Amino acid sequence: SNFLFILNDAPYGSERSYNARFPRVSGSAMLAHAPQIAASTGSACHAGQDSASRAILAMGIAADEALGSVRLSLGRNTTAAQITHAAAALIAAWQSTAREP
Repeated sequence: SNFLFILNDAPYGSERSYNARFPRVSGSAMLAHAPQIAASTGSACHAGQDSASRAILAMGIAADEALGSVRLSLGRNTTAAQITHAAAALIAAWQSTAREP
């Protein structure tokens, strides 16, 4: 798929935390190509591992698709301009790292 999926379950989670799932690329590769973005590929207890998040897998997402997940959080003072900048950086990273379908 060529589509980006944004997951957020605000009533049960944080309205400031989002999961962006990028097809045909690992989340760690995405972040390596977007060093200006402070984000993660999952919870802190899995730092340094290139494995699918258990929370994403529990949502029924296939393991190979879940590997493309990037966890993003917004702060109280995050501006629209910062969100736009981060989105542009992530799109560029995905375009440069995604495998052909």
